[in-house]
Amino acid sequence: MVAIAPTVMAADGDAKGGQYKLLGDWQVHYIAFPSTFIQPAIAKAYGLTRDEKKAIINISVLKNREGTPAQHVQISGTAKNLIGNGPTLEFKEVVEGDAIYYLAQMDFYNEEIYRFDITIRQDNQEQTLKFQQKFYAQ
Repeated sequence: MVAIAPTVMAADGDAKGGQYKLLGDWQVHYIAFPSTFIQPAIAKAYGLTRDEKKAIINISVLKNREGTPAQHVQISGTAKNLIGNGPTLEFKEVVEGDAIYYLAQMDFYNEEIYRFDITIRQDNQEQTLKFQQKFYAQ
């Protein structure tokens, strides 16, 4: 299978590629971008839909210590526009060697800002990732 993580990070440039938050014992890396940023073959390999008004949300959770091993977690969340409308996100886990990441898709409107509220759970630990993203249709 073709690795999506490097492709995803390259899709939005270095600034977004290094985007993460420290939450408890984790480094939570995240990115949200229009699905047209990935190549058709990669979208097909991961069961993703490419559309100018469909976004991909990619989350990866690393242990915040030497070697930063990727973590298996449970992820759920929502994306809401500024008036509070939006979908519940359905994440699927992707494992490639030592890399683990979680992908979801959602529809968006051009130039609309979405606020993401993502809950991450592992055993008895739970953290919430919050961020916002403005999307542009191409």
